[in-house]
Amino acid sequence: MKGLLLIIMVAFYLFAGFYHFKNPGFYTTFFPPYLHKWAATLNILAGIAEIVLAIGLCFSATRNWAIYGIIAMLIAFIPAHIYMIQLGHFKIGSFQMTPMIGWVRLLILQPLLMAWAWYLKNV
Repeated sequence: MKGLLLIIMVAFYLFAGFYHFKNPGFYTTFFPPYLHKWAATLNILAGIAEIVLAIGLCFSATRNWAIYGIIAMLIAFIPAHIYMIQLGHFKIGSFQMTPMIGWVRLLILQPLLMAWAWYLKNV
């Protein structure tokens, strides 16, 4: 079961990482105003980090470091999730974002992603 969850996690972060380059506007929208000046650069760095960490998950020698990196990255994304809540109602493409969805992302999804990574330690 852990092997399958590891494969899914690798695919998840590879997809997310590449999506930073395919559709940067999807992510830069969520940067709080105090980070807007660096939004393009931070988006690229986040995409690179997700790709590198996904690759790091593939090798037992680097897996635990990649897991720590994923958890740190998810913590670094918290200001973006808080900003989404502050924005209130807005659209992401055709999807309607609400403060409640933002809270669920911040208080449930982010911790679950961290727990998922932690669960895969020492696989």
